[in-house]
Amino acid sequence: MATLHIEHSIVDFPLWRPAFGRFAEARRRAGVRAHHVSRPAGDPHYVVVDLEFGSVPEAEAFRTFLAHEVWSTREKSPALAGSPRTLILEPADEDH
Repeated sequence: MATLHIEHSIVDFPLWRPAFGRFAEARRRAGVRAHHVSRPAGDPHYVVVDLEFGSVPEAEAFRTFLAHEVWSTREKSPALAGSPRTLILEPADEDH
């Protein structure tokens, strides 16, 4: 299990949400098992997305896809403001 954690500033959530939705099929093909979209309380111009994958390589491959095919063009990411920050997370062993 791995999570691709993405954070970035946006210019407008109602503009961002449909753009995110247009990539639902790409997420499915890439192996996304679930996704969660959040925004910090009091900050309507920031979004946090967690995409759950079965493996780290799947998460890495999708991060590369996003960087090269989505975030690089204004047409595909019209509400993006600045550069996204990403982390690939793995479950932590709670016994240590």
